Amino acid sequence: MIETSEIECVAGRGIRGDRYFDFKDDYKGQITFFSMEVFDELCNAMQLQGCSPALARRNVITRGVDLNDLIGQEFEVQGGRFLGMEECRPCYWMDGAFAPGAQEFLKGRGGLRAKILTDGSLHLTAHVLAATQ
Repeated sequence: MIETSEIECVAGRGIRGDRYFDFKDDYKGQITFFSMEVFDELCNAMQLQGCSPALARRNVITRGVDLNDLIGQEFEVQGGRFLGMEECRPCYWMDGAFAPGAQEFLKGRGGLRAKILTDGSLHLTAHVLAATQ
């Protein structure tokens, strides 16, 4: 993971420079979102300190958004349009990245997989941290 202050979103293709850029036609995970609130809860529950949300391997870290509410919905972030596709389900890898039990803890709140509907850039703000994979 490389933490960055800006990512370039390309409609229908993904994030320029991401390992899933042009992965396959109509890919559901052109961009992924993860909640900072869920990350904080995970750290508290697992008694983790000094971890980065980049360990979740999601592209954009959000605050103040229920990502599951965006499944099946079009939404806008910093002028860019996205379509929420499905939960970005946690896998066994989370237990190694964070701590044993992280995968189970994150079930139902592992983030959001989305399609990019418009070209544009997302910039680091007080509400969004961008991390490309």
